[in-house]
Amino acid sequence: MKEFIHNLKKFRFLFWELVKKDIKLKYRSSVLGVFWTLLEPLLTMIVLTLVFSNLLGKGDDNFPVYILCGRLLYSFFSNGTKVALKSVRKHGSMIGKVYVPKYMYPLSAVVSNYIMFVISLVVLAGVMIFEKVAVTWHLVLALVPMTVILFMTMGVGLILATYDVFFRDLEYLWTVMLMLVMYTCAIFYKVDSLKNVTNAWIFKCNPLYSLIVLFRDAVFGRGFENDMYHLWFSLAFSFGVFILGIIIFWRKQDKFILYV
Repeated sequence: MKEFIHNLKKFRFLFWELVKKDIKLKYRSSVLGVFWTLLEPLLTMIVLTLVFSNLLGKGDDNFPVYILCGRLLYSFFSNGTKVALKSVRKHGSMIGKVYVPKYMYPLSAVVSNYIMFVISLVVLAGVMIFEKVAVTWHLVLALVPMTVILFMTMGVGLILATYDVFFRDLEYLWTVMLMLVMYTCAIFYKVDSLKNVTNAWIFKCNPLYSLIVLFRDAVFGRGFENDMYHLWFSLAFSFGVFILGIIIFWRKQDKFILYV
């Protein structure tokens, strides 16, 4: 871990260059460019609200904000892990020519998506104002799930990037897995509105759902007092998987040159 931090400081300039390059390449062929970071969650929220408001959000005036909170966090986790997964193979030619700490690639990919995620919060702020959601001091607590999800995405991204070098089909398997994650995040419905709430334990096994719950608590002016399970579970999982990701990546990185 000490060497990990030392190399990160030593190559910090290169790290931020990789972050900027990822952001530029993402919107290189787009007419609207970075504005899609704002438009995509807004359009998705509108579609989901129109489809599910009468079915699952009836009587909830703040249903669009509810949807957007879940969608923003899930989109960051989904996009961040998918780009991290392919990051080592993507830079295979560079790995064979010049020494760069290999974990720079998945971490910079995640951070570039995190910057896009933070920018997209402008949309959430606008929708909150439009829906007249009261802003309280609890909104500061949103920094907790926002920070924790960054470490969780980095950890999962490091693990995926490692094994994708040796097992190329992981990309397709992870796409299917993300679908399962999405449906157990309660993005466009509420768990307590389901008929069979006895299966709520499924949602409690999803750390991303826990972070979405905490984020919604902060946005809607509630504290974490009633969701302490989600707080401690998401903290333990996120930082645990982050440490695990560093260990796995560190042990396998010397073999990357043989497969990329």
